[in-house]
Amino acid sequence: QVQLVESGGGLAQPGGSLRLSCTASGFTFSNNAMRWYRQAPGKERELVATITSVHLTWYTDSVVGRFTISRDNAKNTVYLQMNSLKPEDTAVYYCNTRQIMTDYWGQGTQVTVSS
Repeated sequence: QVQLVESGGGLAQPGGSLRLSCTASGFTFSNNAMRWYRQAPGKERELVATITSVHLTWYTDSVVGRFTISRDNAKNTVYLQMNSLKPEDTAVYYCNTRQIMTDYWGQGTQVTVSS
């Protein structure tokens, strides 16, 4: 079955950096787009970044120039490098893939940006 396991969250100061990882199993990773979402307290889950099977990328406006999504197909892993972090980046970050019209999610990893 599809499994997504995130890691790398934690506490960062404003202006700092974190790198999230998501290791996938149960499907052909290299053939599928992967996404990072986030959900802040009291807000809806929002799409942060996408990377396609051919490494095309998309970012929500608020993270352009600060976040970078990448993938290592040999390791079945997708990454989210987050630089110049802001307090408004505080959220639970989720890895996502879509298989035959079904969304699969990891357990989430907490990112807190605070001084």
